[in-house]
Amino acid sequence: MAGGTGGWRRAAGVAGALAAALALGGCASGGWYVVSPLLPSGRSNLLFMLGGLKLTLALSLTALAISVALGLVVALPGLSRSPWWRAVNRVYVEVVRSVPVLVLLLYVYYGLPAILGSGADLGVFWAGVLALALSDSAFEAEIFRAGIQSVPRGQIEAARSIGLSSWQTMRLVILPQALRRILPALGNQFVYMLKMSSLVSVIGAQELTRRANELNTTEYRALEIYTILVLEYLALILIASQAVRWLERRLARPDG
Repeated sequence: MAGGTGGWRRAAGVAGALAAALALGGCASGGWYVVSPLLPSGRSNLLFMLGGLKLTLALSLTALAISVALGLVVALPGLSRSPWWRAVNRVYVEVVRSVPVLVLLLYVYYGLPAILGSGADLGVFWAGVLALALSDSAFEAEIFRAGIQSVPRGQIEAARSIGLSSWQTMRLVILPQALRRILPALGNQFVYMLKMSSLVSVIGAQELTRRANELNTTEYRALEIYTILVLEYLALILIASQAVRWLERRLARPDG
């Protein structure tokens, strides 16, 4: 627990030190006044930028939840004895993994309505969620497949010996053990999702990056505004990374 507390303190210390250096060292000269917490206009700009945090988290968490569920569905055919089902898994994984996230995002937002009609217009939020979830699901499928295959074969044979069906064996025996093994990897995917959510700004989502871009168009202080944006993502990723490390230590304990 002491190591975990130290990690959290280091993460907060790095973010706090950078923010303090910005506030104390840069506000008196140049264009740092636009993001100075010591000035009313600076505080207003900072609050405007931080207003995108809620949408960034909502995009990331929703997309991750969908991608985990979809990844599990895609992973199961890859474990089948049928070469056809395995081919379905490989084709999906290779095709989706080969498409850049930004390209997939633009295709979902602009392409689907053109193909399927206006009824397929999902709006900015859900188009972003769907694109992020689809892109991440290919990686989640590989994580699930590796986690399920890491469960000892003897566990499956023991479950069959007591009369469990294939579905019951997967649900009650294999998946609980596999989930415990892959939770740290899923946590790392959440960190990845936080970073990739910045791409949704290109279709107008009012998340952190979009807010920084809009503020820059009015203040014309790119260095100062994007420095704050870097600090926002740095603090966010440090907190998420520490949470993942805490989870890894928790699962490594016998009572985890």
